[in-house]
Amino acid sequence: QVQLVESGGGLVQPGGSLRLSCAASVSIFRMNTMGWYRQAPGKQREMVARIFRIGSSDYQSSVKGRFTISRDIGKNTVYLQMNNLKADDTGVYYCHWAGVDESGVDGDYWGQGTQVTVSS
Repeated sequence: QVQLVESGGGLVQPGGSLRLSCAASVSIFRMNTMGWYRQAPGKQREMVARIFRIGSSDYQSSVKGRFTISRDIGKNTVYLQMNNLKADDTGVYYCHWAGVDESGVDGDYWGQGTQVTVSS
C-alpha cells in the first residue's frame, strides 16, 4: 500500500499562483511515475503533469509554460507549481503514484483530491 497526502489547493484569482504538494509514504525511487490529474465538473479526469523516476517530466499542452512539476527526493514529495492560473484550471486535483510498493507489488494509487478554484 502507498498513502498519498495532498495539500495546497484553494481559491485564487485568474493570473494567480498556487503550489500543490503530494507526499508519498514510500521511497520516491519505488515509483515509475508520480504526478497530478484533475477533474472538472462534468468532465473526465485528465493528466496535468507527471514526473518519471529518472526525473524527466511531461505536461498537458494547456499547462505548458505555466505549470512546473518537481520533486524532493528526501521528502518523497512531488510539487506542482501553478502560475498564471485560468478559470479552465478549476477542478479537483488528484495526486497519482504508479510503481512497486514495499511488498514488491505493482500498483497505482490516488490521493484524496484537493480543490482548485480559479475565479474572480
